[in-house]
Amino acid sequence: MTDAVKRSYSSELRAAQARETRRIIVSAAARLFVEQGFGRTTVDAIAEQAGVSRKTVFTAAGGKVELLKLALDWAIVGDDEPVALEHRAAVQAAKQATDPDAILRGWVEVVTAVASRVAGLSAALAAAAAADDGARQLWEQAQAQRLYGARAFVDHLAANGGLRSGLTPAHAADIAWLHSNPAMYRRLVIERGWTAQQFHEWLFRTIKLQLRPS
Repeated sequence: MTDAVKRSYSSELRAAQARETRRIIVSAAARLFVEQGFGRTTVDAIAEQAGVSRKTVFTAAGGKVELLKLALDWAIVGDDEPVALEHRAAVQAAKQATDPDAILRGWVEVVTAVASRVAGLSAALAAAAAADDGARQLWEQAQAQRLYGARAFVDHLAANGGLRSGLTPAHAADIAWLHSNPAMYRRLVIERGWTAQQFHEWLFRTIKLQLRPS
């Protein structure tokens, strides 16, 4: 094996190890944020949960706000691959649909899947935003991202004749934005004991009633 190959192999191994360490740290932080809240969770506690040093936490992922952002970003898409939600297969399939009900169904499936992964973290972020400037900025970014997604969904629905007369795209996007709030899922599924399928069907019927022609 040449020196160049050895160096490449060693570099790839270190990168894989660093990525796995970051995954462990972010997963530990996510658990603590959900269980204890953002304010009560310390970097030392995260380090202990992850089995690493405090310095490693900062080196691998950053401080608490950075950890919360990573945890949310990964939960939204379902992994740590650098591929935005809008480029994921489920969203792309919804974008390819032309039947209004299929568009609605695809959007509901994405919203339900995302909410099931982020409900706890989203609640932790909302609470943290009231007391931490960095968390508040992160919360505002999350709201803006959801609104962007809601507008894209409504524009696609409207382009395929699926929006009821008299309802402006702006108001329709606001309605979709409201119903895509993970707090909806948390209240009904986690707190009230609905199944994810029951939530899915309720959301589909509700958003159809709100947006589609009667």
